[in-house]
Amino acid sequence: MLDTRPMLMLSDFPPLRRDTLETLQVNLGYTCNQSCTHCHVAAGPTRTEQMSRELVDLVLAFIDAQSIRTLDLTGGAPEMNPHFRYLVSEARRRGVRVIDRCNLTILSEPGFEDLADFLADQSVEVTASMPCYQESNVDQQRGKGVYARSIEGLQRLNAKGYGVPGSDRLLNLVYNPGGPFLPPPQAALEADYKRELLERFGIRFNQLLTLTNMPISRFGSVLLSKGQFQDYMGLLKSSYAEKNLGSVMCRSLISVDWQGYVYDCDFNQMLEMPLIATDRQRAHLRDLLAQRLDGLPIAVADHCYGCTAGQGSSCGGALE
Repeated sequence: MLDTRPMLMLSDFPPLRRDTLETLQVNLGYTCNQSCTHCHVAAGPTRTEQMSRELVDLVLAFIDAQSIRTLDLTGGAPEMNPHFRYLVSEARRRGVRVIDRCNLTILSEPGFEDLADFLADQSVEVTASMPCYQESNVDQQRGKGVYARSIEGLQRLNAKGYGVPGSDRLLNLVYNPGGPFLPPPQAALEADYKRELLERFGIRFNQLLTLTNMPISRFGSVLLSKGQFQDYMGLLKSSYAEKNLGSVMCRSLISVDWQGYVYDCDFNQMLEMPLIATDRQRAHLRDLLAQRLDGLPIAVADHCYGCTAGQGSSCGGALE
């Protein structure tokens, strides 16, 4: 796989510092039942990296020590980690908001048929990948047959009360562009999604989140192989909006990899840019149990223009 990291490190992106830590984002492993072209983690069925039970217990200890209110679980397919349900149950028992970044097709994988029931019973907030409401675009980006299985997964979640008006079971969808361009305005695209999915399949959801594709990992490799990397970086930089700096997700979030090492965000994790928090080369979660992170500098590089371009981009969708 072609590596964009050397081209991103020499950067003129403005310096950033942390605010109060609110969200702990944990990558439970790179094992996934899909291999998507836009995946910045390069996850897939052949990846075997998984967080251990010992580190899952360390995550819970950090939640207790730092009074974390939101636990954001990602992967790969986070549900494929054998300790996923234990972590979710323990976090919910503590009253922590839990977000599951779900690819929808996992709901119909053998051995996961009761996953929707578990998520509903635990009142887990589901944030689901759905890069388009049109079948051809989804299958091109994520694999043949993924669209039909995603629709089935959404219907299964709706049947459990997810996305239904008056329910507290939240269902959000995530849009990623299918190529080297910025997402369209989030509000207008959300209206299109809601209309199309309701009229065609009776599907309801709460909110659409638009995410800019990052020029790293698998997507970055595709850009390099097609000779599009410089043009895409030019687009991100020319679309830079200074006002987005105040609400980028790295100010209030840290990202933990499957080995327990800590980063300012999921993208920095993939680029192996560690959190600037200790005198160690790589900060580990166990080193930070009692450390305040407010005011610390954030590690930045040219990929950060992806979060500040146009309407902005974060794990919670557009910043504007």
